[in-house]
Amino acid sequence: MPRPDTDHSGPAGSSHRGLASSALTAALRERLSRYLPFSQMRPEHVDRFLSASSELYFEPGEVILQADAGAVEHLYFLRQGSVTGHRGPQSIYDANIEYVAGDLFPVAAFMGRRPVSLTITANTDTFCLRLPREAAQALAACSAPFSAVLSRQMMRFLEASRRALQMEEASAALASQSLERPLGALIRRPPITCAASDSIEQALRQMHQQRRDSVHVVDGRGVPMGILTRFDVLGRITLPGVPLSQAIATVMSTPVISLSTEHTAADAAILMSRMGFRHVPVTRDGVLVGVVTERDLFALQQMSIKQLHTAIRTADSLEEFKAAAADIRQLTATLLALGVQAQALTELISQLNDVLTQQLVSSTAKAHGLDLGRACWLAFGSEGRREQTVATDQDNGLIFESEHPEQDRPAWLAFARAVNESLDACGYPLCKGQVMASNPACCLTPQEWRQRFVKWIEQGSPQDLLAASIYFDLRPLAGHLELADGLREVIAERARANPRFCRQLAQEVLRGPTALGWLGGIEAQSIDGVPMLDLKLHGTAVFVAVARLRSLAAGITEVNTRRRLEAVARLKGVPEHHAQAWVSGFEFLQMLRIRTQIRGPDPATPHAGPNHIRLDTLNDIDERILKETLRLVRRLQQEVELDYIRA
Repeated sequence: MPRPDTDHSGPAGSSHRGLASSALTAALRERLSRYLPFSQMRPEHVDRFLSASSELYFEPGEVILQADAGAVEHLYFLRQGSVTGHRGPQSIYDANIEYVAGDLFPVAAFMGRRPVSLTITANTDTFCLRLPREAAQALAACSAPFSAVLSRQMMRFLEASRRALQMEEASAALASQSLERPLGALIRRPPITCAASDSIEQALRQMHQQRRDSVHVVDGRGVPMGILTRFDVLGRITLPGVPLSQAIATVMSTPVISLSTEHTAADAAILMSRMGFRHVPVTRDGVLVGVVTERDLFALQQMSIKQLHTAIRTADSLEEFKAAAADIRQLTATLLALGVQAQALTELISQLNDVLTQQLVSSTAKAHGLDLGRACWLAFGSEGRREQTVATDQDNGLIFESEHPEQDRPAWLAFARAVNESLDACGYPLCKGQVMASNPACCLTPQEWRQRFVKWIEQGSPQDLLAASIYFDLRPLAGHLELADGLREVIAERARANPRFCRQLAQEVLRGPTALGWLGGIEAQSIDGVPMLDLKLHGTAVFVAVARLRSLAAGITEVNTRRRLEAVARLKGVPEHHAQAWVSGFEFLQMLRIRTQIRGPDPATPHAGPNHIRLDTLNDIDERILKETLRLVRRLQQEVELDYIRA
């Protein structure tokens, strides 16, 4: 049947012009208000879009726009149904693109006054609003949101997503910092206790060694009987001249007023104010399980980076390191709610984790009687790239100086094992692949490390390539940092001079599984009956691998993914908006990962990993950006194939 209203680029379906019905216009206006940019446009500008548009219907399988059939002169808004852009058989690309309700298409071809590079076909009964170029230009001239989405569609979506995320996380952060939190959630470490018959000296030594403000006297079942705080020492012991050999029962405060784990922080604040207390014992079934202090309640309302940094630098016991690690995760949630973006957030997480690791390494070396002036602790993987998220395992190694490596290595391995186990206790799991300093293969002299890296590049076995993806993103972290000098340079120089190795890395990039189906939609993985996607496996890992390959091939020694992408873009003369899309897509996925990890395990999906996100929980904006980002991931893989495999 003839089509009365067709685009130069192909047939255009059955047309219904005018949209004259006020009821129809009102219904369309309400529908458009759910999507960008219309949700941000003034009502009269939305009406202007509607009055200038014609509505078209396409039956399943009908072509909407034909590839290479002429410059696109209309912009389409997909009101109902879905369409797919199919690559031609002669195309070097094999990817399709799916558009769903709420999408504007084909924006790039429309703005570039060029034909579409794919044939767009209706998948189901589909209704579109079609806007001619002249009307689109006039609307863009008076509506900033409409103009912005045409010129910077991806960035516009990202900004809207960031604002929505900030509001959502701000609400969650306020809830987590509320005085309505149960006291059981505030206990950070077990209390120090003693028996009533213990001497004052014994009690004071415990307080001093563990840097505590109080010691609790308990009976044989753990029920609190009394308390002695550092504020009591002067008035009850020092000035009266009480012998330190005397039993603590003679100077402790009694009876003890305690609260249970079910009481709230507000209950503790009221009790402290009413009684003048600075410490409130917390019990479970009558047994002492912790203490809440004024400092704990204050920390609910304010946690500064400086305070946390100081707490980490002065940590000495494992319990203090564990508390500091928990504070890092809490601070991350707060900063996410304040709108801090992914790059800054992951670098801050990595920086605080660096400080914690440095202090832990230093404290452990001292306990083992080892000189860190003869060794350097290395960070690999995400920590080496300064891209750690909340849920991250350990990837580390050790360089040590020695004229007799086999003789000295056991002592360094024992030290490294203690550090690895302490980090695990702090919430940084042991590496399942054994990429840890406690593994003899990761505890080497400078010359051994160089030989190992050169062998991987020259040999290029599957195991070597897997190792390169972790170890080649290295950064010296603690100890004698100069021992790592030259390692990055050796890697970059040897990789650049070895095209075969780069080609092998490219093949690994292409093995990264795509999460887009044949029609271009997101292919979900069902976990516990819920549609989910592994954001790392299908997203960030590909960005990281592409950035690493491109950098090594160019001899770039940078290891951070964003800075690698920017450096590659400058070197290759990539247009700024393309480079910005690379960075924005990567950081969007990083932000989704952090948000998912901060929220913690979902009881409904116990078999999901820390990088799995529930697709049914995404809002419309995030779902669209995720799909666009996954398309970008596939394009990056295709470009690698063109440059390294088909070349």
